Amino acid sequence: MQPACPVCGLDFSNSDTGDAGAVLLIMGLGAVIVIMAFWVEFHFSPPLWVHAVLWPIVTIPLAILIMRPMKAALVGAQFRRRPHEMGL
Repeated sequence: MQPACPVCGLDFSNSDTGDAGAVLLIMGLGAVIVIMAFWVEFHFSPPLWVHAVLWPIVTIPLAILIMRPMKAALVGAQFRRRPHEMGL
C-alpha cells in the first residue's frame, strides 16, 4: 500500500478499513456466484465437474478485480464520514 495518494496527497497511514472490503466482497460476490451456479444448473444441467472447473475460473479473477475498488470506496467513505479518524 502506498503511504499517500499520488493525486491529492491524502495520508493513508491513519486509514484503517480493516477486513470490511473483503467481507463485503465475499458476501456480495458469493451471493452472485451461487445464484449464477443455480441458474446454470437448472437451465443446462451440466455434470458436476463443469461446476468445479467453471466457478473458480469466474470467481477468483472477479474477486481480485473488485477488491481494489472496494478498498478504495471504503477509504473514501471513511474520509467523508469520519475525517477526524484520518487525522484531518
